[in-house]
Order: sequence, then structure tokens, then C-alpha cells
Amino acid sequence: MSYSVKKGDAVIVIAGEDKGKSGQVDKVISGDKTARVVVKGSGLKTEKHFVKPRSGREKGGIVEKERAIDISNVMIVCPSCGKPTKVGHKITEDEKGKSSKERICKKCGASLDNVSKSKAKTAAKKTAKTASKSKTATKKTAKKTDEESK
Repeated sequence: MSYSVKKGDAVIVIAGEDKGKSGQVDKVISGDKTARVVVKGSGLKTEKHFVKPRSGREKGGIVEKERAIDISNVMIVCPSCGKPTKVGHKITEDEKGKSSKERICKKCGASLDNVSKSKAKTAAKKTAKTASKSKTATKKTAKKTDEESK
């Protein structure tokens, strides 16, 4: 099945324990009923696994891996406008008559394909900063309203 999230895309988590955190898609895992993505990023929850040494040279121990998140809990960050967006599709034809499908940002109309990894990382960092600012602002207003009600 085809998904709008691909490896290398900058994404922000919109639901779950890691809500508001951002990173880059490392792997897309498609299953029978659900699809999951592995997101690499700082501050995201990890799983700890015990690994046995397979040979004399390998070391065993506890290894931390990034957790897989359901694909519906992440949203792509547009590299040009830096905002989380829905993905649209645009079909274009070249001179030879061959048509191709391209992913576009629903907010600004920019292409999400053929984006360098450095642009994707900077877009993810921008949204992480704005998301953390909005969280602190809502916490402060909630504290003020609690103090006023007392």
C-alpha cells in the first residue's frame, strides 16, 4: 500500500506520549492492518532490548532503539513553509507524455518530493521550537486561571 509519509521526511508527532516532538522518518513499516513509522529525533521515547552476543567478537547488553509510531499519529512538516501539513497529490506530464505523481503541501503548494535532508531537518527543528513555545504558553495561562479561581 502507498503512504504519504516516506523515509527521510521531517515529521511532527500529533498524538500519543511524544506529542509535539519532531524528527525524521527512518523507516516505514507496513503491516496487514496498520502501518507504523520509526522516527529518529531527540527526546523521543525508546525501547530497551537485551541482545545476546552471537559470536565471540560481539558484545551483548541492553540496546536502546527508537519506537515505532502509528502512521496516523505523525504529520509531515513542509520544508518551505515549516508548518505541519496535509499531503496533496499533483499529476504532471512531461514532454514525452509520461505522467508522474508528486506530493505537495496543502498549505503553500510546494513540492514535498526531491527535498534535501538538510532542509527537512531544519523544518523539523522550526516546528519543534514553535510547538514547545505554544505548550509553555498554554501551561502559563492554565496556572493563571487556577490562581484566579482560588
